[in-house]
Amino acid sequence: MREAPSRTIMEQLWESGAKVQAYDPEAMEETHRIYGDRDDLKLCDSSEACLEGADALLVVTEWTQFRSPSFDKVKAALKDPVIFDGRNLYDPEQLEKAGITYYAIGHGKV
Repeated sequence: MREAPSRTIMEQLWESGAKVQAYDPEAMEETHRIYGDRDDLKLCDSSEACLEGADALLVVTEWTQFRSPSFDKVKAALKDPVIFDGRNLYDPEQLEKAGITYYAIGHGKV
């Protein structure tokens, strides 16, 4: 996580007053070590737990387990069904059919 884009993104979200719910299968201990206990950071036990009560989903890692989620479950869990995909993992047409607004970072809204 030394130069991870997720750090910059989380810090900018906090500067804007946002709360972050985060999950990474490999970086949870390091994230806690760097940021400690914060009211605006919830480290979740699973990707599904991160969705509960979230306004949107931001994907900043490309672990295999994130490559083919149930978009029906994602849509049902999010307050606003929108995904910002920093790794361009998903098929825009599939998300459109699922009723999810999709932003492929570097490509704009697709």
